[in-house]
Amino acid sequence: MYLTSVPDHMEPGFDEALYFSKFQKHNIIINAESNGSHCDDHAGCLSIKTILSGEEWYGIDRHRLVVRPGQFLVLNDDQRYSCRTSRGEKVRGLSVFFKKEFASAVFSDMLNSEGALLDNSSYNNSTIPEFFQTLNNISPDLQAQLSRLVTTIESRGYDATMVDEHLVFLLRHLIGVYKSDVVRGAGIRAVKATTRIEIYKRLCIARDILHSSYTEHLDLSKISSLACLSMPQLIRQFKAAFHCTPYQYLIRIRLRHAAQLLQDTDKPVQEITWICGFENTSAFCRAFKSVYGIQPVLFRKK
Repeated sequence: MYLTSVPDHMEPGFDEALYFSKFQKHNIIINAESNGSHCDDHAGCLSIKTILSGEEWYGIDRHRLVVRPGQFLVLNDDQRYSCRTSRGEKVRGLSVFFKKEFASAVFSDMLNSEGALLDNSSYNNSTIPEFFQTLNNISPDLQAQLSRLVTTIESRGYDATMVDEHLVFLLRHLIGVYKSDVVRGAGIRAVKATTRIEIYKRLCIARDILHSSYTEHLDLSKISSLACLSMPQLIRQFKAAFHCTPYQYLIRIRLRHAAQLLQDTDKPVQEITWICGFENTSAFCRAFKSVYGIQPVLFRKK
């Protein structure tokens, strides 16, 4: 199914059970613009969430994160979550929801040997990997896949067979993301594999806080508390997993957004300093030059 609008869950007479029952029977793609939409509590199917313009906030397991353009979020099957967009701000989102049986069949094909698949062509162990529910950057390959999917549907109309073929390759990409997370988590310093996975999940919460709240004043004690890690453990394990400290990661995020604003807007450097969370323009200019090798004003002209 291909939907180009999202319902108002607060509208009188809205049948939430009926609406969400569709997601158990079909693969669904939602390419829609919303204004102040929200869903307080919902248990969904495996899905990928992207934002084309604006931002959307999600609540997952007692922590909040925001998806912005250039990022995507994977939610696991049966994961409870909330989501909302700010009223008065138009947000364009693209989400793909995978029917459980469909996703399971694709993952079985990827995770089993060719011999096992030949012996039983209908082999399906109903296993779906538990994805790390964290923000990821959209790679050029993923961006191309999503663009082709939408362009094909809008130019040729919705055809379930055609769309399913696109979604198979999209799920294969997600497995690649999952394996990358597993490798990164293996770098965590802990004896037990289960401990490494749990620490990595908490580090992802800390990283998502940095992405979602980079404009705010963030101190290590607050981040470590929200991620349920001690401050020394947060710093030590964050560097082991992401090859930089939380503060260094935060500065990278701020500078990346500053570079985008310099390139795409005519906002003054002083305003960009404030928007991106830097305390003063001099500190911002020094940090920017240390990374980009040029002052912000000259970067904009270039």
